[in-house]
Amino acid sequence: MDVGADEFEQSLPLLQELVLGADFVGLDIEFTGLRSNLSRPQQISLFDLPSEWYLKTRQSVQQFTICQIGLSVFSSIEGESNKYVAHSCNFFLFPTTFGILDSEFSFQASSVQFLNQYGFDYNKFLKNGIPYMNEEQEKKIKHNILTGNWSVHSSPDKDQIKVVIDEVTRWLDLAAEGDWMTLPGIAGFQAFEVQLVLRQALPDIWTVLRDQGVVVKKVSKQHRWYLENTSGDRESCWKEKILLSARGFSVFFQMLVKAQKPLVGHNMMMDLLHLHEKFFRPLPESYEQFKLNVHNLFPVLIDTKNVTKDIWKELNFPRVSNLSEVYEVLNSDLNPSKNSGPVIIHASKCEKYVLLKVAHLLLWRVHGASSIPELSFPLYLDVLAPYVNQVNLIRAGVPKINFSGPDYPSIRPPILILRVRRWPGLSEQQVYREFQNLCKFDVRRLTRSQFLLLTNKFKDARTILREYRGHPTLQVSLYRHWRHSPSVNCVLQVCGVVTTWALLAFLLGRPGP
Repeated sequence: MDVGADEFEQSLPLLQELVLGADFVGLDIEFTGLRSNLSRPQQISLFDLPSEWYLKTRQSVQQFTICQIGLSVFSSIEGESNKYVAHSCNFFLFPTTFGILDSEFSFQASSVQFLNQYGFDYNKFLKNGIPYMNEEQEKKIKHNILTGNWSVHSSPDKDQIKVVIDEVTRWLDLAAEGDWMTLPGIAGFQAFEVQLVLRQALPDIWTVLRDQGVVVKKVSKQHRWYLENTSGDRESCWKEKILLSARGFSVFFQMLVKAQKPLVGHNMMMDLLHLHEKFFRPLPESYEQFKLNVHNLFPVLIDTKNVTKDIWKELNFPRVSNLSEVYEVLNSDLNPSKNSGPVIIHASKCEKYVLLKVAHLLLWRVHGASSIPELSFPLYLDVLAPYVNQVNLIRAGVPKINFSGPDYPSIRPPILILRVRRWPGLSEQQVYREFQNLCKFDVRRLTRSQFLLLTNKFKDARTILREYRGHPTLQVSLYRHWRHSPSVNCVLQVCGVVTTWALLAFLLGRPGP
């Protein structure tokens, strides 16, 4: 089910009920872009520590925005063994434009092509996207609204308000007391904004929001005073309604946080970064603070990419590049637990799920086909425990981030060092092109004639060491920090000089016989 701004507020009570009764919630987010084209030193690399990777990626998250969130809520059916119902929705989002809030964001061509490939509805995104804001933005807007210190800032909104006021003013000149008119096509929190502006500008009208639009009624000043003080539609209530509507999807985000349900995604690191930035707070400069914030928001994270990587190697499944391919393998005869897995009743069109299938496969691997105990989601959660809060990290010095403790040490192949002879002015890009036909390495300059090489595949490291053994121009060997680091060599040289001078001084200062 696709949900835009027009349907969102009505769906909130049902969404809250579903989330509170869920065993877990699956999330998949689409963005207007993934990574900005930064200069080479700012591009992510296998050399990056998690903290370095975070700081580089943080810039891209601030540049792009969320355009769609896919949500699947899974609940076990009471009284039915290993049977679940899944409710799925696609939410189209668009940043709140209200008062001082007027966000800027970029599109990336490759992301647009990807969205086009899957039939993304740009009209729904741009014209009917659900608004949202983070906590800092909300504080500013709330202060301005409740103190009356706010105004319409964006040009389209200003133009719309001016047209509406002119239309209502012309109508008032001819209308009698008790007459009414309808302003169609105004919905969401903009409807509240328009009504508040009209009430402030025109003392002899009253407004009501109906299904067909904003209804404007001509009233006497005495009747206006009476309505303002007795109708329960007072300005203070109105301002709260405006704020609630302007928060949009952020209201549901807070519901999700309070529910504390396991949050499931696939390669979900970018999802978590955007959730923090767009709905919670701007991403902090501190990587450790980011980890702590995410863990407090979502204490149980399960990244199916991280889970499937391990089991794929053990069972020798064919390589996969996306979630759909993971599902196809799990749903094929290659999966030994295929016929004994959980039953999913889909309440909507989405019929592909991964977590329960892979959790069942893990359980089958532990207990065998004949001795699996009575199946339940807590049992699946137990077998998934080693993977909880371990989120896959793309292209960094470590393969995953641990959100509930210190990150694990790197298990990448060793760093190689390339010494260049008789090739002056060689660049990192030229080194990369030299090796790309054999395998892909990240390259970092060490000195004028030395480069570091790093890959995420052990076989690639072995291939390069073998193929370039005895090469007349490019000599490749294992990097040893104590031996090859310029800083260590500098310290050793200084220590050598100091030691030599000390020894010389000692010898010269010794008294003769």
